[in-house]
Amino acid sequence: MLCSVPYVFGFTVIISARNVWMLYLGRMLTGLASGITSLVVPVYISEISHPKVRGMLGSCVQLMVVTGILGAYVAGIALPWRWLAVLCSFPSCIMLLFMSFMPETPRFLLSRSRRSEAIAALRFLRGPHADHEWECEQIEAGVQEEGLNVSEFKNPSIYRPLLIGVALMFFQQLTGINAVMFYAETIFEDANFKDSRLASVVVGSIQVFFTAVAALIIDKTGRKVLLYVSGIIMALSTALFGLYFKMVLPNPSNSSNPDVWATLNSASPGTESSMSWLAVMSLGCFVAGFAIGWGPIPWLVTSEIFPLKARGISSGACVLTNWAMAFLVTKEFNDLIGFLTSYGTFWLFSAFCCLNIAFTVFYVPETKGQTLEQIEAYFRRS
Repeated sequence: MLCSVPYVFGFTVIISARNVWMLYLGRMLTGLASGITSLVVPVYISEISHPKVRGMLGSCVQLMVVTGILGAYVAGIALPWRWLAVLCSFPSCIMLLFMSFMPETPRFLLSRSRRSEAIAALRFLRGPHADHEWECEQIEAGVQEEGLNVSEFKNPSIYRPLLIGVALMFFQQLTGINAVMFYAETIFEDANFKDSRLASVVVGSIQVFFTAVAALIIDKTGRKVLLYVSGIIMALSTALFGLYFKMVLPNPSNSSNPDVWATLNSASPGTESSMSWLAVMSLGCFVAGFAIGWGPIPWLVTSEIFPLKARGISSGACVLTNWAMAFLVTKEFNDLIGFLTSYGTFWLFSAFCCLNIAFTVFYVPETKGQTLEQIEAYFRRS
């Protein structure tokens, strides 16, 4: 609930901005709120959800994110930036209002020996006819009241899920998703779309649709199956991206020019135009593949696999890894193009997608249908 406050203040500053420094301040506040939200919301949803629907509800975090992005794309076509900020302030105000009616998670309450409040929270979350006492006893059996010491990170039940979570976030960004999205409009421009702003709406719609598909089927298929499918689609589509750039660029000596799109302008117009369908198809497949697996599932899995006493610091480490890698990949994308050429860079992303699949096969546990206590017990046994 408190993370809504910097959102509200941030958008208020942006709306009333009189100079660029006010915009910077507002953006810093909303960025701070985004970081807190990406840490707290997946954990909260994971802890209050029933195991049978935890996958769907956990995937709704990413679904709401991409829905908000699509809404901003659509509104941005018609609204000036100040009114767009007004519109964007409404969700945070609504969250601040409605979260005041939501209970604390039963696991947190039981870890603080507040059993009666935990029962009341379960009654609110599960309804009056569920067996609240049984679920409370199951949670109590796995609750460890003692704090977390640094020395406990030597314990495999602590460091193994932490390493898996950090690696998932690391590999998610190494798919190249932010770099591809950053240049999505330009790809559509090169494909002769009349209004490149509509390209953002198209890409956003693909994200929303396939994230919704993932949310609906994840509790039936499991997490690992969708990660496999997602990784394969992204590996193939980034390889096709590389093939597109290899075919339209005049020669490999373009490495002195780090701007891929300046390089494309030097390509043969006929070749670029005739092959633009390949870039658009690759972009669509890549976004769909990411949305169905490697978009929502790392956030879901990292909210499930950590033991209660390490959940805060471990989730924080994963969120920090994700945002740091997103910044690094986006910032260094042009430098990579200058070093590897544009097609070499996308083939590198394809190789990382293949590595994602191998990592999933050997290290990511399947958490479908298991309670958080059962997942914690799995890591203790192994």
